Amino acid sequence: MEEKTCSECHRIIRGRSDKKFCDDNCRNVFNNRKNSNDEDVLRKINRKLKRNRRILETYLGEEKMVKVNKVKLLSEGFSIDYHTHILNTNKGQTYYFSYEYGFLEIENGMMLIVKNSKEKQKTA
Repeated sequence: MEEKTCSECHRIIRGRSDKKFCDDNCRNVFNNRKNSNDEDVLRKINRKLKRNRRILETYLGEEKMVKVNKVKLLSEGFSIDYHTHILNTNKGQTYYFSYEYGFLEIENGMMLIVKNSKEKQKTA
């Protein structure tokens, strides 16, 4: 019978034939390393989404909508490609949202920033 080795430390495994790890510590270390790459990707994306939300919230303040220069938003660290969902209006406009704060690209390099609390939003 062929001896199996631990997927983490490569020591010989004793016990059940379908065992992959020699102990719980090796199993935890292996799975934590495997999952850390996924977590890093999610953490980076969430950081960008939260930054976008914070920037839009800062510009909007207590107003219902405000126009801001797109270049100014980008210089603040706004990532235009990261958003949580979109909203297509009856007028054919597409708003991109970072959580409840959204933007619409309008003429002359300007962005219209809005806040939406409606539940009619489409998931991106």
